Order: sequence, then C-alpha cells, then structure tokens
Amino acid sequence: MPNYVVSQIDEIEAQRCPCGFTRRAFLSPGNPVATLHLLEVQSDAARHYHKRLTEMYLILEGEGQMELDGELVPVRPMTAILIKPGCRHRALGQLRVAVIPIPAFDPQDEWFD
Repeated sequence: MPNYVVSQIDEIEAQRCPCGFTRRAFLSPGNPVATLHLLEVQSDAARHYHKRLTEMYLILEGEGQMELDGELVPVRPMTAILIKPGCRHRALGQLRVAVIPIPAFDPQDEWFD
C-alpha cells in the first residue's frame, strides 16, 4: 500500500453545505489528520463554528468578506485565514475557497447559533 493518496478534486461530486457547494478530498475513516475542500460560495454562507476543528481558508477566486466573530474582513485571491475552534464564521460574496480542516472534517462538528 503506498504511503500517499492522490485525489482529483474536480472529479469529486459537489455536495450542498451551509456555505454553498463543496468537494471534499481525503475524507475517509482511515484519515483522521486533515482534509481538503474546494468550496464554492454562491451567496452568503450560514454563520457557524466548530468546537474541535481548526480551518485554514485560502481564497482562490472572487472578492468579498469573511465574517469572523462578528468582524467583517475583506478578502480577495490569495488571502489566507486561520480559523480557530469556537470562531463564528461565514463567507460573504461569490468566492472559490480552498479549505483545510484540521483534524479531518467531521460533519458532527458544525454548530449554529
């Protein structure tokens, strides 16, 4: 068994999420470390937070804002954001974002006020 995993993220079926549509790579029971998501924010995302996950966002396309604990932060391509557990956040505008959740994404760790 190889010591690596390759994913063709554009071939992963997009699924609806509170932020728009996402393609989630490396999401498997054997990988507890981290995942990679390609997120398409079509309109304003739902404000949410995680109790365990840290997320890294890298804006790939579009301009808009990130709401981070009530503060609006302008974003554009190549803006990187580290979102710690407990930070209420959402994306505003039409954006394409690479998201890296650490540890690996767990849908049970999405919380809404």
